Amino acid sequence: MGAVIGELAPSAPGWEVRWDELDARFAWVRAMRGCRQDPVHHAEGDVWIHTRMVLEALAASPAYRALGGAARARVFWASLLHDVGKPATTREEDGRVTSRGHSARGALLARRVLWELGAPLVEREAICAMVRAHQIPFFLVEREDSRRIARIASQSMRLSELCLVTEADGRGRACADQRRILDAVELSRLLCEEEGVLDAPYPFPSTSARLAYAAGEQADPTYAPHDAFTCEVTILSGLPGAGKDTWARRNAPDLPVVSLDGLRAEMDVDPEDAQGVVVQAGREAMREHLRARRSFVYNATNLSRSIRSQCVRLARDYGARVRVVYVESPRERLFAQNRARERPVPDAVIERLLSRWEVPDVTEAHEVVLVANDATPT
Repeated sequence: MGAVIGELAPSAPGWEVRWDELDARFAWVRAMRGCRQDPVHHAEGDVWIHTRMVLEALAASPAYRALGGAARARVFWASLLHDVGKPATTREEDGRVTSRGHSARGALLARRVLWELGAPLVEREAICAMVRAHQIPFFLVEREDSRRIARIASQSMRLSELCLVTEADGRGRACADQRRILDAVELSRLLCEEEGVLDAPYPFPSTSARLAYAAGEQADPTYAPHDAFTCEVTILSGLPGAGKDTWARRNAPDLPVVSLDGLRAEMDVDPEDAQGVVVQAGREAMREHLRARRSFVYNATNLSRSIRSQCVRLARDYGARVRVVYVESPRERLFAQNRARERPVPDAVIERLLSRWEVPDVTEAHEVVLVANDATPT
């Protein structure tokens, strides 16, 4: 766990929440001040007040105190960041304050915050997954598909840790139905324990079973589809300058590469211009390899799950095994590597990409590989 990430989490002997330090240090904490909440669910006040109460409730929890250091840091940062998306999503509708979509927006903001703080990739993504999913235990037991939700969510995080975050969220507020909220979290915890996914991912019989179940293509999680792959498609994902080209050269030197950067150069399309014609050319090049049952690498930013899913679907339609390889570098190194390229992407474009940056998880493909280029380049 990165130094800053670990240091700020409350720990023995005092279990102190260093709120004044957090407020002074981070603009995104200060942005919560004055962000309104619906008084029916949050009579305590604004998001800033609520978040402080959540952290204090968490630090007082025996279950939190019993965690190891890395787990405490994950749960603390997920709790600190759980409503970081509210300032950007809060509005008034029909006389009520709503922040619909704040969990998804919060996960995007949390990823950038933690990346810039140097949090390790895998730990960071577990935190972001909890930020995105922090409301699930509030309603899980009421859903007809509750076990499916739990099985899929367990692939990206420890659900015992998620329940701690959500419990603290319920305790750190003033509302008439707090008891109902806390009971719902406890019932969700029991459901996950019964399903065997409270502290471990659901054990799908194969990667194809996991992918088909997560995609909603099969209802039985124990069924293992027959695998008869025609080829393997490696889909690269990562910000410009992260090191995707280097990864391809080192790890797939004998495979053909469909590169959107290469197509962009051939077609003389500027990175700041509309990219539809480049993407179309890239998809057609993919189809040519797939029709020939030829393994290849598809190299593009592929930063959002929706964009990656289109590529994965295309490859699977031709019977291919799909591997997604995500590559990233620390912020300073990434921008430096990008500027050193023959055709660098403007910094302003990268900043825009950061606003929709989603790291792939294991439910997106047969195999997902996360590569952190943290070492000093030689």
